[in-house]
Amino acid sequence: MLGLTERPLYEIKANLFKGLAHPYRIRVLEILAGGEEVPVATLLAETGLEASHLSQHLSVLRRHRLVASERRASTVYYRLAFPEVADLLRVARALLTDILESSRGQLATVDELPAIAVGPEHR
Repeated sequence: MLGLTERPLYEIKANLFKGLAHPYRIRVLEILAGGEEVPVATLLAETGLEASHLSQHLSVLRRHRLVASERRASTVYYRLAFPEVADLLRVARALLTDILESSRGQLATVDELPAIAVGPEHR
């Protein structure tokens, strides 16, 4: 098995995107993108997840080095491991907005298409 430094960058990048590939992980990152450390209790409240499910998602995010955590007394706090993660989320949102706007424009042209006649077998 190849080490992290021996694998091609596109493969490492694909694995990074695998770490992002769940709506709740994106939601957690969006919560953390505010720049402040966030206690687990807040993440639970904001996501509505059960503790075990949130823990699994946080584990994936830690494994992909997207978040960092720190325990203080009985509370664990999370933050983005790199500020560029917030940049990535902003770019993804802007791209998605552009794609949706383009789709909306394409859908609007459907109303301009001529009607399709109903064949005799469907009357």
